[in-house]
Amino acid sequence: MDDGIAIDFGETGLVPAVAQDAETGEVLMLAYVSPEALERTRETGRAHYYSRSREELWEKGKTSGHVQAVQEVRVDCDADTLLYVVDQEGGACHTGHKSCFYRTVEGENVGEMVFDPDAVYES
Repeated sequence: MDDGIAIDFGETGLVPAVAQDAETGEVLMLAYVSPEALERTRETGRAHYYSRSREELWEKGKTSGHVQAVQEVRVDCDADTLLYVVDQEGGACHTGHKSCFYRTVEGENVGEMVFDPDAVYES
């Protein structure tokens, strides 16, 4: 696989990655990506991220089934932020919303609820 542009993972070894709906252009979520997560994403065509709280690699949708099929990975002008252009299955947000950006800073809910998180994440 062609290595392409050298991504600047900086001191933390992570870069932010925005997931964007390929069909609508809607911003779905922001998460962090390690070199391994980027490699796995490019190898599998499914979005992989790095959980800072759990300190581990994770595949989006592995638990919920709400996977992100990555059509394209773009890099910004500074090579320190990624854009995953994805086909989102189900919702991107663990709260049940299509996008993690479902509310305004005033607290107004402006996003679409697409699944019941209690049903998806039952213990």
